Amino acid sequence: SYSSHRQLTLSLVPTVIMIQEGISVEHTDSKTIAAKSATNLLGDCKSTAKKQLAADPDSAASILESLSECVQMGIADEIEKANEEITFQADVRKKMAEQVENYTCADESLNTTEAKRTERWFGRKVEVMIDRPASRIHTIENFLTPDECKAVEDAAKPILHDATVADGSGGSKLSDSRKAKQAGIKVHWDKESDGDLIARLSRRVYEYVNHVLPFDIQENGQEDLMSIQYFGRGKDDEKPDRYMPHCDGDCTGLDFKPGNRMATIVMYCEVPEEGGATRFRNSNIHIKPKQYAATFFSYIDPVKMKMDNGFTEHSGCPVVEGEKKIVTQWVRLGVDDENPWNSFNTLGIKYTDAANQ
Repeated sequence: SYSSHRQLTLSLVPTVIMIQEGISVEHTDSKTIAAKSATNLLGDCKSTAKKQLAADPDSAASILESLSECVQMGIADEIEKANEEITFQADVRKKMAEQVENYTCADESLNTTEAKRTERWFGRKVEVMIDRPASRIHTIENFLTPDECKAVEDAAKPILHDATVADGSGGSKLSDSRKAKQAGIKVHWDKESDGDLIARLSRRVYEYVNHVLPFDIQENGQEDLMSIQYFGRGKDDEKPDRYMPHCDGDCTGLDFKPGNRMATIVMYCEVPEEGGATRFRNSNIHIKPKQYAATFFSYIDPVKMKMDNGFTEHSGCPVVEGEKKIVTQWVRLGVDDENPWNSFNTLGIKYTDAANQ
């Protein structure tokens, strides 16, 4: 027990304080644990080297080599233990996220997750939810306008069809994991200077992507804008319109493959009366759709060129009442007029390369 009248002040940083007999306080966190482990490791190796040197002073060179090997082996062992712990913790986090997915989607009282910080972009409020090197999630208010939404909806109306998903072998298929209507909208860039509404919106998309990422992305070779519509049919609907957890690009931490997706912007034109939230379950980020706002997320580390490791996996919660109408742009890196997006299959491999394998 702590019987002294002196005040013990703790910081708000997550720590573990152990008060031992004699009122000895031991402060442990990840940094102090690592430092103590390194000190113990080096101490053991130095102790062994000193004993060897005392027994055979003429073998200093070989003893120094043995000391180096001792440290290397010790570090390798510590790294292996750390990686095992990281893998274990990641598995626990993902399994917990899986369990609460349906509960969070069903809780209409759950509001958008509180942002880490707020910024401004051309007068628009930007809330930064996650800002990791390979995983960024932002929301942007008033990203698009009612007339831009109408232009997209009018262009989509005659060509709406059932939405598909990647089939795992390079193609696409219908699936119960994604129930919605969609239509690809070609952007008429030749009409941009004339004030074409869809071109204006698409230009804004690329400007925001280039604001966040250092790739100078151009529109050449990119995917069409996608109009996606979800319809609510009441609480008793056994197969509501929704999109089950998925990644828009690779999210296994692998190296980026040129020509693949690396960022997404989802823009909300019409929001449902109930349901339809966007959920990033592995990051515990819940975004309640707001009309004319957008959600941006990228899944590439622009320095190491490594992909996200699951933090941007997301889902579209079931739409219960009303309609959810969104405009989505999947953004690729490494495409151009000569290597457009549709020259790659859904595995991210060029069709010409796949044919030669």
